[in-house]
Amino acid sequence: MEMNEILDRLPKHLLSLVIDQPYNSYTSQDHALWRYVMRQNVRYLGKVAHGSYLDGLKRTGISIDEIPHMYGMNRILREIGWAAVAVDGFIPPSAFMEFQAYRVLVIAADIRPMDQIGYTPAPDIIHEAAGHAPIIADPVYADYLQRFGEVGSKAFMSANDFRVYNAIRHLSILKADPYSDPQKVKQASNNLEELASIADEPSELARIRNLHWWTVEYGLIGDPENIKIYGAGLLSSIAESYYCLQPKVKKLPYSLDAVNYSFDITEPQPQLFVTPDFETLTRVLDEFASTMAFRTGGADAVKKAIRSGYTATCVLGSGVQISGTFTRLAEKNGEVVYLGTAGPTNLCYNNTEIPGQGCNNHRHGFGSPVGRWKGLSILPEEASDETLAQLGIKIGEPAMIDFESGVSVKGVCRSFTRRDGHLLIISFSDCNVIYDGQTLFEPSWGIYDMAVGSVVSSAYPGPADPVAFGFSFPVPQEKTHKIHHSAEALDLHRIYADVREIREQKQIKENIHELWKSLKLNHPEDWLCALEILEIINHDQSFADLNTEIIQFLDETKEHHPDQVKLIDDGLRLIFD
Repeated sequence: MEMNEILDRLPKHLLSLVIDQPYNSYTSQDHALWRYVMRQNVRYLGKVAHGSYLDGLKRTGISIDEIPHMYGMNRILREIGWAAVAVDGFIPPSAFMEFQAYRVLVIAADIRPMDQIGYTPAPDIIHEAAGHAPIIADPVYADYLQRFGEVGSKAFMSANDFRVYNAIRHLSILKADPYSDPQKVKQASNNLEELASIADEPSELARIRNLHWWTVEYGLIGDPENIKIYGAGLLSSIAESYYCLQPKVKKLPYSLDAVNYSFDITEPQPQLFVTPDFETLTRVLDEFASTMAFRTGGADAVKKAIRSGYTATCVLGSGVQISGTFTRLAEKNGEVVYLGTAGPTNLCYNNTEIPGQGCNNHRHGFGSPVGRWKGLSILPEEASDETLAQLGIKIGEPAMIDFESGVSVKGVCRSFTRRDGHLLIISFSDCNVIYDGQTLFEPSWGIYDMAVGSVVSSAYPGPADPVAFGFSFPVPQEKTHKIHHSAEALDLHRIYADVREIREQKQIKENIHELWKSLKLNHPEDWLCALEILEIINHDQSFADLNTEIIQFLDETKEHHPDQVKLIDDGLRLIFD
């Protein structure tokens, strides 16, 4: 991977998801498919897309005639403060959001099969490079995209969300492989429907994913009299970019209510949301962010961390960050009394692990009371050494802390940990922690490190210090299929390659008749290569008979395949208009 200053900022736990773009694996048919879609985009989207789209195509270095080299794009993208990396299909949603927060476009390296040329439910290079990349040339929208990544990466997902993600990934891999067993595709689709129907309370991630879908993927902008497209899912779908503007698709004003509208990636959308401007997107995003655990804190935030079942961070009022898998919460009158983790846990401040508070020190979990202390008029995190001494809390001496909640901590004080004037940790030996008649810690367990904080001020997924925690996003076990083409397909790709060579050399070779004969005889279903040949010979009167024959072939194809009528007619417009 060719690095630049933007990619250099990526944390190590994201790099494990990056792959090399398999450029040599693209077939000549793949390049023809890309060229068809991009030429349609320039012809049609120039009229209906947001004004920055066509300019963005130029500024981001995206070729019309062939699939772009992604890391060549990076040399141009960095001029607008962005970069791109290749990944293997769908990646975990939190990772996708975090890449976005670093102003890095995640580009699925595969390209859709011919039978999904109009629309594909799977991420592919057309969707990512031709959909997402051009619109970020608009600086206001680019800032929104980055902000969305920052907020989205803080959204808690549920255990079922992760199962749904894996099911979507599996189905998309099967659908992108033209040789997949139809029965396996049906089974995967049924499994996804079953998981999606589970009536869990929607997680933060599920709700913010709706906002992402109705803006970044399927957003419209303007007023009712002049609606334009800016969502990448629409910009990259030559079928839906037309369908979405038809009256049958309901247009709703964009607001926070969009979080309540779920979506089906396999079907055209029945309604879309229209924002008056890109600034509104950021305002609505901030509205939603104000409801999230990383902003609200409290017992509900800890509950979201527990429900996620994955590594999370809870931040106390002192600023100490506890990272681990949260499993325990005691609350009283809606306030957090005690919280705990299971398994490796570390304590951090300002996203940096505190010395002596790593996962090796807390390999079996961690627990701490939260709240105000009896006999202390100020917040405990504000207590100075002098104030602590007045409470009988001195280094090397027995001490007792009674919390207003009823938690009691009694032991020999060993050390105080402070940062920026805040008391973060008090460490005890020979310690007992008791709440409501239950022993939460006893002397035989070793040193007790009590995190100090009057409240849980924030909670979010992932560790505060990923490097120290040893965190990385799991690399998906199921890979996108490396397509092993049949002999028939390889022969078709050879024809495409020969046609491409003739077009690029801008001279007509005598074997054009042989190429057409071979295509018609051996691949009578392939309309795209027929269009490519027609484009080459159209202005040469010496090929008038062949021209007529190909047009007749395309007309017959439309009669037998009604679903291809618009695709063929749009291709003919590119040639004759």
